[in-house]
Amino acid sequence: MSTTDREQGFTTSAASAPGVKAGDFVDPAVSGGGSRTGTVPRSAKAKKRLTNPGASLIAIVLAVLWTIPTFGLVLSSIRPEIQTKTTGWWTFPLDPQVTVNNYNLVLYGGQNNFASYFINSLVITLPAVIIPITLALLAAYAFAWMDFPGRDALFVGVFALQIVPIQVTLIPLLRDYNDAGLAGSFWPIWLSHSIFALPLAIFLLHNFMKDIPKSLIEAARVDGAGHVKIFFQVLMPLLTPAIAAFGVFQFLWVWNDLLVALTFGSPDTFPLTERLASLVGSRGSEWHVLTAGAVISIIVPLIVFLSLQRFFVRGLLAGSVKG
Repeated sequence: MSTTDREQGFTTSAASAPGVKAGDFVDPAVSGGGSRTGTVPRSAKAKKRLTNPGASLIAIVLAVLWTIPTFGLVLSSIRPEIQTKTTGWWTFPLDPQVTVNNYNLVLYGGQNNFASYFINSLVITLPAVIIPITLALLAAYAFAWMDFPGRDALFVGVFALQIVPIQVTLIPLLRDYNDAGLAGSFWPIWLSHSIFALPLAIFLLHNFMKDIPKSLIEAARVDGAGHVKIFFQVLMPLLTPAIAAFGVFQFLWVWNDLLVALTFGSPDTFPLTERLASLVGSRGSEWHVLTAGAVISIIVPLIVFLSLQRFFVRGLLAGSVKG
């Protein structure tokens, strides 16, 4: 009896296949007990390249460079107005003065009240993430594991929709929403974000589903499972990384969106980005308040990304590196 270390791809005891000795490399991607020796999967090569000291040093340097603007933003948000407008944030050690007045103006100032815009952003973002993922999961399953006429042509058509620019769809969609009496509510924003996200979501989830071994689906069918049972009890537990990866993409896109919200929304539905755009003032005279508003606006996306980053990386690697 042999035990195969799936993480390392090497057998650790007696070989399970003819001609395979203990310690020989076994490709874990080969399902059904098959194995091959003498080859290293691309995932192992990529992992080796990305974990060497040189790559780690480059990653650290890039991380520091990418963090500097965010650090400057946070530092500027806690500096007094006069210092923010007259000196750069890098002069903070020369005259370290700290204030929370900028945050008070953003959160409790009459004209700059963020509360309603913050809630609008949450109300817009959550359904705009859940709706396309739900629809895309069902469509991806149909394209991956159900046979019907024209399946491949239809999938290519859905994939091709990704090249349609959003800008060319705004006026026709706005006319339809006005005819349907939905203009100015949250519904046009939810529907528009879902429409724009579905092609990419279906494509990513379909590719992830196709990587699941066919023998697993066939075994479930032999046991009497139907499409519903296979989808919810077999595939869904395996799709968590892919769902999380797309969920992070969609959440960041919708949370930072301004174009769709301005086109289809109304003052009652404007999100945080609309308020940020107006914070700077007509002549840029209040941009010290903008720094505090920007810091507040990145808190929720940062929490979402950090909480899902483990699944996010696994989901991306599952679709990009195959060994």
